[in-house]
Amino acid sequence: MQHFDEQTIRDLEFDVLRARLHDACVQPSARLRMISLAPLKDFNALKSELDRTAEFTRMRSEGIVFPAIDFEELNSEIHLLKVRDSVLGEDSFSRIFKASTLVNEIIAAFYGMEEALPALYILLCEVYPTHEINSSISNVFDSKWKVKDDASPELQQIRFDMSNVRKQIARNFSKVMRDFKGKGFLGDTGEAFINERKVLAVYSAHKRKVPGIAVGSSKTGVLTDIEPEINIPLNFELEALFDDERREIRKILQRLTALVRHHLPLIIAYHELLIELDFIQAKSRLALELDATVPELSDEPLIDLKKAYHPILLLNNRKLGKRTFPQTLLMDKFSRMLVISGPNAGGKSITMKTIGLLQVMLQSGLLIPVARGSRMSFFQSVLTDIGDNQSIENQLSTYSYRLRRMKHFLDVANRRSLLLLDEFGTGSDPDLGGALAEVFFEELYNRKSFGVITTHYGNIKLKAAQLKNAMNGCMLFNLKTLEPSYQLSLGQPGSSFTFEVAQINGIPTKLIVEAKSKLNSQKVQMDEMLSSLQEERSHLEMLSRSAKEAAELASNTIVDFEKKKERYEDKLEKQAQTIERNNKFLHHGKRMAAFIDAYKPKAKNKELLEEIKKYIVLEKSKIDDERRKRNIEKNIRSGKEEKNTRDQQIEKIKTGSLVKLENTKQTGKVLEINNGEAVVAFGVFKTKVEVERLIFIQ
Repeated sequence: MQHFDEQTIRDLEFDVLRARLHDACVQPSARLRMISLAPLKDFNALKSELDRTAEFTRMRSEGIVFPAIDFEELNSEIHLLKVRDSVLGEDSFSRIFKASTLVNEIIAAFYGMEEALPALYILLCEVYPTHEINSSISNVFDSKWKVKDDASPELQQIRFDMSNVRKQIARNFSKVMRDFKGKGFLGDTGEAFINERKVLAVYSAHKRKVPGIAVGSSKTGVLTDIEPEINIPLNFELEALFDDERREIRKILQRLTALVRHHLPLIIAYHELLIELDFIQAKSRLALELDATVPELSDEPLIDLKKAYHPILLLNNRKLGKRTFPQTLLMDKFSRMLVISGPNAGGKSITMKTIGLLQVMLQSGLLIPVARGSRMSFFQSVLTDIGDNQSIENQLSTYSYRLRRMKHFLDVANRRSLLLLDEFGTGSDPDLGGALAEVFFEELYNRKSFGVITTHYGNIKLKAAQLKNAMNGCMLFNLKTLEPSYQLSLGQPGSSFTFEVAQINGIPTKLIVEAKSKLNSQKVQMDEMLSSLQEERSHLEMLSRSAKEAAELASNTIVDFEKKKERYEDKLEKQAQTIERNNKFLHHGKRMAAFIDAYKPKAKNKELLEEIKKYIVLEKSKIDDERRKRNIEKNIRSGKEEKNTRDQQIEKIKTGSLVKLENTKQTGKVLEINNGEAVVAFGVFKTKVEVERLIFIQ
């Protein structure tokens, strides 16, 4: 972005989002990037940022297994590794080991995901998995990050000697302590530690009777700390072994540093990958909080927002349990200048800030809280003039500041500019300021810029109605409840509801009537007409919503009826099957009763038994034939239905259809179809896929 300044950041409160993103990062390098986050100048770089954030967000929302991006930076380690003969400390090897382990896990998690996550996968081009770094470190350190005894033969011998000396010191101390305790020379504790050495706590009255060196005493002087004479040479020997251990550990770490230094380019790549993923993860966390997405990106200047939320307002209201009102609007080359009017506290500024903040977020590589089907484009500049920006330091009044700001707008504005002006024309005499504002408005319009302007000035509203590619919009106001509805309505200017808002705030009716009497009657009539039109529009929109809800209710009722009808028909069919089965059982029962009556206990019943056998075989044959027939019909019907359904699905798929891949949840839009292959946009990336692999959605 060529023109984007700190004033725009403050006006749109983008710095609030940057602070939130800063706190979502794990490490300082990513936090620094968030502090300076700004719209990108290069469209291709922006597209890559959006793709990565969208893929990471989708990965988290769909529960794809991926390691937590939790690590410590390696800046100091990389710096030391670049210095010849430098030696890393234990903590540094711990950080390198953990970073290497995490990157190996990330590479494993991305295995086979080249097509599903192409933008993230490309980040792995500079890294590769290796166990050499970690195996070298594991050979030296134990699980508590202490150098192992067997890290070298020399260290093993030193620690063996240290262990023997410690044991000898302990044995000597126990013997001396028992002897002097039995003589009553020692205090209640009997022992103490001074400079990591065990000493005897001897009553000062007996200190000359205990051979050794006095190294301290209690605060009261009652006890004297004495190092036993027998352990003095052993303690000196132990200190010498400590020095040997430190020297040997340094040699081991020096050798290990040299081994790790061979992998310095890979360690740098590991570090850069983790910082990048930390940066992307923070943006993804915000996207998940906002239920944000990537709108379709257009080559031509365009703002087509569907159910767009102001992100900061949405998060704050969610905490307070309050409702946030989304806005829907379309601005293109035929309607590129939007003038919003309506009452104060009705949501004009929030609507304008929503448009500007979402544009800045998108061009900074952030996903935005809009509904699917939204479309946006790339602007070279987003500039604002919002609020009272007096400058005491530069002795600038509000109006002087606004004039300087307008001069800057006129210097840079073009067809790729988005300008946001709040309370346009205020700060001076209403007639004179309004006239100058109208001239500025026409000039910006002639530059083919995109702009969102809030105003109470009638001449600006009139100019928007006259210009071909400009439009009016108003914030709706409920005249019955005297409350704003915070909904933007396009197509007509709105009343400022000056007297209605005054009434809400408790201004006496008498004063309001007197104020009206001082106005030009045409002005009052115009305002009342706008109020009336707005009320009618609100009523029509309410009726439209009611009709839509009624249509949805009717549609749902039809669906419910069809389901109930289907259930009823299933029930009737089951009852018919039950009746048929019962009739068969009744027929079989009658036949068997006839056999029973014909049976003679004392006579030979050979013929009767043969007849019974024939009857059973015949009935069993009928049952088997019916079962085979049903299975054949079922298979034929199932095959036809499956083929017909699939053919119908494929026939429905056209350019512009919403589809999804088999066995996936990701939906995309068909851009073109050629020779059985479709180009499908999944989010912000495109891919070719056979039409037969697509499932039609809408």
